[in-house]
Amino acid sequence: MARLFAAVALAVVSLGSAVAARAQDDVKKSPSCVHCGMDREKFAQSRMVLDYDDGSSAGLCSLHCAAVDLAIHIDKSPKAIWVADFGTKKLVDAEKAWWVLGGTKPGVMTKRAKWAFETREAAEAFARESGGTVAAFEEAVKASYEDMYADTKMIREKRKAMKAKAAEKKN
Repeated sequence: MARLFAAVALAVVSLGSAVAARAQDDVKKSPSCVHCGMDREKFAQSRMVLDYDDGSSAGLCSLHCAAVDLAIHIDKSPKAIWVADFGTKKLVDAEKAWWVLGGTKPGVMTKRAKWAFETREAAEAFARESGGTVAAFEEAVKASYEDMYADTKMIREKRKAMKAKAAEKKN
């Protein structure tokens, strides 16, 4: 019986390690965000991966784009949601991560920053230094949807300005 238990425990650990290792190769698999095209290696500290129950996955630059993906794929259920730990850039379980909402550090694709941390202590230390509120995953996702209109408007305005600047350079 002890051997059976040990074998099952080893299989569970191996499977968990394989899933985590696959998640860490996410930038090679999806170098740019599927929604906005941002370089996921450049924004490694905010990147996310959604693994759906149908076997598909999405590599994203931020919680903003992850919220967009979850909304447009309403008939898919996420099997795993990964987010980069802000400090280490290692992918961790987004639902177990601690999030800092707001603060002085500008966010990615959002006016109100949303940064993830593997531990509560790291999130609290970041919030003490940069401001913001420590929150759980559900609060971070809710904040992302609440901010969606203003964030999308901000992104459009930035892209319009960048296009105008590029056109000005050509002339």
